Amino acid sequence: MNIHPTATVGKNAEISSSATIGPYTVIGDQVKIDDGTQLLSHISVMGHTHIGKGNLIYPFSVIGGPPQDVSYRNEKTKLLIGDYNVIRENCTLSTGTVKGRSITEVGSHNLIMAYSHVAHDCKLGNHILMANGAQLAGHVFIDDNATLGGFSLIHQFVRIGRYSFTSMGSAVNKDLPPFCLASGNYARAIGLNRVGLRRIGMERKLIDALARTFRILVQRRNSPNLEELDFLGEQFSEVREFIDFIKESKRGILRTHLRARV
Repeated sequence: MNIHPTATVGKNAEISSSATIGPYTVIGDQVKIDDGTQLLSHISVMGHTHIGKGNLIYPFSVIGGPPQDVSYRNEKTKLLIGDYNVIRENCTLSTGTVKGRSITEVGSHNLIMAYSHVAHDCKLGNHILMANGAQLAGHVFIDDNATLGGFSLIHQFVRIGRYSFTSMGSAVNKDLPPFCLASGNYARAIGLNRVGLRRIGMERKLIDALARTFRILVQRRNSPNLEELDFLGEQFSEVREFIDFIKESKRGILRTHLRARV
């Protein structure tokens, strides 16, 4: 076990023998850290926090701090972090609340850039990128492969869909469907995340089908063409995912200007 002599580790903490605890790091009594995770220096890990394998956490981050919620009364809520995440400098990740899910969850293979915040009861999937200064309020759900641009602000209880993208400074107060691009303060859904979809090798005919679905469900204000949606949903599972996301939305979805890029 590689623990720097200046680090402070609680006597009941469970630290893997292959983990690295850097200088001036403070590890609480109820913390568990798995194989190969590295805490570089000047990091606080507290609360009932479990950090998985192969994570890399940079200086001055606070992991598992109490939620910034006035109703919190020191209940034993949790923070669970998966494997192979990179958490850069000055990030804060809070535990959950009993009035929420009692747990904050971060999946695996995520990049959380400097000065980002993940509040209580959030749930992040896998392969997510949060650029510098992205801020999640409580109870936010981020699906796999989403990208949050720098200084994006995500309102409480919002869901961000798979392979979606928020541009720099977006203030998102409603759900963003999968595969979509949002921008502005307050944010609007301005089209598909075409660049991201092409990068993952999505076929043109599928992108066109999603663009058509976007026009019907997000851009238009009149009643949707249900027969066309059913036809597209039968052809492409991604279209069905788009439709189901909107049906399941509790906050409502981001809408668009009539001249959106799709």
